[in-house]
Amino acid sequence: MSTPERPSLPTTRPELAGDLGMVASTHWLASQVGMSVLERGGNAADAAVAAGFVLQVVEPHLNGPGGEVPILVATPDGTAESICGQGTAPAAATPEVFAGLGLDAVPGTGLLAATVPGAFGAWTVLLERHGTWGLRAVLEPAIGYARDGAPVLPRVAEIVAAMAGVFTDDWPTSAALYLPGGRAPEPWARLRMTVLADVYERVLAEAEAAGADRAAQLAAARDAWYRGFVAEAVDDFAATTAWKDSSGRVHGGLLRADDLAGWQPGVEEPARFACGPGDAVEVLKPGLWSQGPVHLQQLALLRALGADEDPLDLDDPQWVHTLTEVAKLAFADREAWYGDGAGPEDAAGGPRATALLADLLSHAYNAGRAALVSRATADPRLRPGAPGGRTPVLPPLADFDTGGVPRHPDGPPGAPDAVAGADDDLDGLALPRAAAPGEGEPTVSAAQRRAGRGDTCHLDVVDARGLMVSATPSGAWLMSSPVVPALGFPLGTRAQMFRLAPGLPSSLRPGARPRTTLTPSLALRDGRPWLAYGTPGGDQQDQWSLLLLLRVLAGLRRGDGLALQAAIDAPMLHSDHMPSSFAPRRAVPNRLVVEDRWPAAVLHDLAARGHDVETVDGWSLGRLSAVADDRPWGGWLRAAANARGAQGYAVGR
Repeated sequence: MSTPERPSLPTTRPELAGDLGMVASTHWLASQVGMSVLERGGNAADAAVAAGFVLQVVEPHLNGPGGEVPILVATPDGTAESICGQGTAPAAATPEVFAGLGLDAVPGTGLLAATVPGAFGAWTVLLERHGTWGLRAVLEPAIGYARDGAPVLPRVAEIVAAMAGVFTDDWPTSAALYLPGGRAPEPWARLRMTVLADVYERVLAEAEAAGADRAAQLAAARDAWYRGFVAEAVDDFAATTAWKDSSGRVHGGLLRADDLAGWQPGVEEPARFACGPGDAVEVLKPGLWSQGPVHLQQLALLRALGADEDPLDLDDPQWVHTLTEVAKLAFADREAWYGDGAGPEDAAGGPRATALLADLLSHAYNAGRAALVSRATADPRLRPGAPGGRTPVLPPLADFDTGGVPRHPDGPPGAPDAVAGADDDLDGLALPRAAAPGEGEPTVSAAQRRAGRGDTCHLDVVDARGLMVSATPSGAWLMSSPVVPALGFPLGTRAQMFRLAPGLPSSLRPGARPRTTLTPSLALRDGRPWLAYGTPGGDQQDQWSLLLLLRVLAGLRRGDGLALQAAIDAPMLHSDHMPSSFAPRRAVPNRLVVEDRWPAAVLHDLAARGHDVETVDGWSLGRLSAVADDRPWGGWLRAAANARGAQGYAVGR
C-alpha cells in the first residue's frame, strides 16, 4: 500500500509503505520478480538472488553471469556480513606478462582483463547462508526471460547499435547473440539468450543429481560452475582463441580452469562507521578491496568538520562546497591506500589492512584531514593522507603529478598540450587518449557518458522478519568482451582496475582482487537493520549514495520521518576530481557536475570558489534505490527507486 505524498516533500512517485516486504532495483522486472518471491513465502535472501539472476538477463549492458557482485546482508538481530563476489586475478596475470606483450596497462576490454566470475558463487552463498528456497526456484525466472526473451531497453538497443561494427568485425560470437538477423534489435524487441538458459538448466541438472538436500545442491551447482563444465568452457575459450581489445591488438586470455577451481566467495566483517543522532546509525560497507570505505571516510570527515548535522539546504552553497572538498580528500586516500594489498600478507581483510582501515576512520586522522578543507576555495590537488604515519604513494596518473598537483591547470584533459612538458615522473606513463569502444563505466562514447551517466545494477530487499540485503551486481556487460559461445555470455574486465606499477595496494598480482567501484550500503539503527541503499555509477556511487544517506539522516534529525523517495528525487551532484577507475583513467581536477535543478545562485557561488561547475540535465545523475525498516520506531517497511531513466522500480506491500 502507499501513504499519501507529503506536501513539503514532493516526489515523482508515492512513498511506498507496507509490512509484508519491499524490493527496489534498477529494473522493474527484477523488482517484481523479487516481490513475487516474498509474496510466495520466500525471504529477502531468496528474493535478492532471484532478482539478481534476472538482472543478468534484462540489463545485459550492465552486468552478466561472468561478472561480480558484492553483497551486504543483515539479520533481524543486527548480525551483518559482507559476501565478496569479486573474483581474483588469474595465476598467470603478472605485470611482467603484460610488459612482455608491450602493454603498460590492462586493456579495458577483451580477454586479458578477465578475472574469476564471482557473481554465481556469491549469489549461491547468500542463498545457502540466509535463504530458504532451492536453486531451481530462484533461477527459473531468469531462465524464462533468457529462453523466451526479455524486452530490449532503448539504452540496450542504442549500445548494441554503437557496438555493431565491433561485433561484426572483431567479435563475431557477440554478433551471433546481440545482432539477430545481422542487425541491432529495435527498442522493446525480444532478446533471447537461449544458450544461457541451457547453461543454467545444465547447472540445475547437475545440482539436483546431488540429491534432495538444499545445501548439497548448492555446493554441486558451484562445482559445476567453478570446477565443471563452465570452468572448462572458460578455459578453452581463453586459451585457444584471441580477440581484438581496447589496445587495438589481438590477445588471448590468461584465465584458466584452475583459477576458477581455487576461488570461493569470501564472507567477511563489513567496514563500519557510526553516525546520525546519538551515533545510533551504523553504516556498513564492503572492505578495502572495494571503494566502499570512501563512503565512511566522507562521514568521518564531515563529523570532524562539525558538518555532519548540516541541514543540507539546497540554497546553501557552503555545504555543497564542504561536501565536495570532503569527497576529494576521501577519494585521494582511495587512490593511495585501497586495494587487495601489494602482497598476500596485507590483502584486504588481513591484519595490516584492518589496522589501516581503523586508522583511516579514526577521529584523530580525520581531524587532521579536515583542517585541510578551506571554507572559501576549491583545492585543485589530489591530496592523500598518512594514516598511522604511513607514507602515501600515488600511482602514475595522467592528470596529476606524483605530488598530486594537476598537470594541466590551464586547459581541459585531452588538449594537445595537456601533458606537455618534461616532468621526470612522466617517464613510462601513457599519454591521455580517448576511450576505445566498450571501455568506460561502462559506456561506448564520451557523448553517451555525458548523456546518461551510470552503469552497473543495484537491488535492495527487506522482508517481513526484517532480513535486509543490499547488492551491486556488475561486470561482464555485453560491451566488455566477446561472448563465450558455449556459455552464451562474455567474461568480465574487472582486471583493468589493477595498476601495473609495483608496490601499490592496487597493483596486479596473481590471486588478488581488483579494487572495484561496486559498493552496496546498509545501515543499522539501534543495532537493527534499518536502511539498504545504493546506485550504479562507477566512481560516483559513493557520492550519490552519500547524498541519499545525508538527506535521510537530516529527516531523522528533524523528526519528519523516512522520506526515501524525496531523498532520491532531490537534485544530485558529484565531483570528477578523482581519477576514474576505468580505462583510460581520466580525472578533471575541480570539476563539479550538477543537475540543473540546483539554484543558479548556488552554482554561481561554487564557481566563484574555484569549482569547475558543469550543469547537466536535471534528471540524469544516479540510479539510486533503497528499502528501509522503520517498524521498530513506529513506522513501516518502505521502498523507493529512481525516476531518472524511467527504469528503476520499487514495489512492496
